[in-house]
Amino acid sequence: MSTTDTSSNQWESESSKKEVAHQEVAHSQQAGNVQREPDDHITEFPNTWSKYRAVIREPVAEFLGVCILIIFGTGVDCQVVLSSNTGVAPGPKGEYLSINFGWAVGTAMGVWVSGGISGGHINPAVTLALAVYRGFPWKKVPIYIASQLFGGIMGAALVYWNYFHAINIYEGGNGVRTLKTAGLFSTYALSYMSNVSCFFSEFLATAVLLIVVFAMNDRRNAPPPSGLAPLLLFLLILGIGASLGMETGYAINPARDLGPRLLTAMVGYGKDVFTFRNQYWIWCPIMGPFLGALAGGAFYDLFLFTGDESIFNKPNAEARKRHLHAARTQRPHIPSGADAV
Repeated sequence: MSTTDTSSNQWESESSKKEVAHQEVAHSQQAGNVQREPDDHITEFPNTWSKYRAVIREPVAEFLGVCILIIFGTGVDCQVVLSSNTGVAPGPKGEYLSINFGWAVGTAMGVWVSGGISGGHINPAVTLALAVYRGFPWKKVPIYIASQLFGGIMGAALVYWNYFHAINIYEGGNGVRTLKTAGLFSTYALSYMSNVSCFFSEFLATAVLLIVVFAMNDRRNAPPPSGLAPLLLFLLILGIGASLGMETGYAINPARDLGPRLLTAMVGYGKDVFTFRNQYWIWCPIMGPFLGALAGGAFYDLFLFTGDESIFNKPNAEARKRHLHAARTQRPHIPSGADAV
């Protein structure tokens, strides 16, 4: 065999090997198993924007989660109530149970969107309770609450723009805005309710909410399977609305009430949204949920929770001397993503 023939055979052999290699890579890419070069490295920040996103990711997740909650919640309020006017729709499009379902779906979807990123608080009362009892960083509390509040404003604004013409018809004139439709966005108690009764209604509903949320995140209790936390929250909000929602509208979330209330003040409803029943907006849908969340969290931790995150389980002097502490049992995030435990 000549040198030329040998070189030709070697070239053909190498070409054949390269062709096979290319076919294998193409097949791997089609199968979703992309092969990487030896010097290929993964980075968290592939470009400038990714660095900024890393900073704002959690607050934006809370913003978006609350925004989705309010879109579904106030959206169903508007559809059910406004459709009762024949000028808006030929017939009613829902009833009280529809409202319960709408708010439950909004909660589940809001947590689904934000749970794996920010923990899916979507509620300042939840954020506060987690900071007090679960070691959530206090430095994050103000930005979380601000993001939740702005999410409530934006969600209400989108729904208001969507139902603007229907509201005009229901109110009886263009630009007419009264508490009759302000209640589609924020909560207002029934007239027979005393101030104490209003406060207790929100306090009780939020305490129940936090007890279940804490149980969901307790590894030593009965946490939901991976990805099913939004479903459990759907059932929880549906139950609270169906059982305790009639009297005050079950705000159970300061951002859910204050955000849309601020929006109504901006679009022409006036000061009545704040002066209703001697500043009702402060002590019922804001203070009630905050204090109810703290009470519900305290009850769960005091009697049921055994993890070292809680202030009730911090080691005393004797335990510290022996370097003893309780085991950590809290889940770092709402178990809503594919990587949830």
